[in-house]
Amino acid sequence: MRTLLLLGAALLSSLGTAPAPVPLPERMADTGGGSQLITAEASDTGATTGTLTWWDRRGGRWVVAGSAPARFGANGLAEGSSRRQGTDTTPTGLYRLPYAFGVRDRPAGTRFPYARVTGRSWWCQDNASRAYNRWVEGLPRDCRAGEAEHLVSYPTQYAYALVIGFNYERPVRGRGAGIFLHVNGRGATAGCVSVPADAMRSVLAWADPARRPHIAVGTRGGPTAITRY
Repeated sequence: MRTLLLLGAALLSSLGTAPAPVPLPERMADTGGGSQLITAEASDTGATTGTLTWWDRRGGRWVVAGSAPARFGANGLAEGSSRRQGTDTTPTGLYRLPYAFGVRDRPAGTRFPYARVTGRSWWCQDNASRAYNRWVEGLPRDCRAGEAEHLVSYPTQYAYALVIGFNYERPVRGRGAGIFLHVNGRGATAGCVSVPADAMRSVLAWADPARRPHIAVGTRGGPTAITRY
């Protein structure tokens, strides 16, 4: 009996001293260099749902500031560097967040530059246009309406949104355009990441451009694992 008690005490002691799980950003090769980070993680490349988590770096450690269920593209996720436009996949990778926008007024506490959607606001996705993967006020002649999103036509999804800088700095034609973090619609997205409206408002109130937040999109394992960025 004494031996069993000693073994039990040793087991409890070992359980009590087990190391805490390492936060996801600590396992990433690159977090963008700022002190804020958003992670959007799916179980695998075929998943259309997962988790969005926003993190703060405090005292040399990453801590969770909030989280919410997330939705991804109807056809899952694809490596951002080889993704093709029109595939309904969410591009994996690490991206900056250029600015926020919305059909509704700027949410309280938002510090990001915020563009209010008007009846003339479009996102051009026409590969032949000089405005490819850009917001335009008034549709340019070289951007066909059938190859652009009329932003005001999506009052639910684009009530509030953050532009994800995928294929944004030096756009590669055919890779994809108009990838955002936005409010949930009825189901999976056409390639964006979406969350409930209250989570989107929370993210906008939390995000501080001075702290250089980025978003990392990926899976839990394999070649698109979020920990490799």
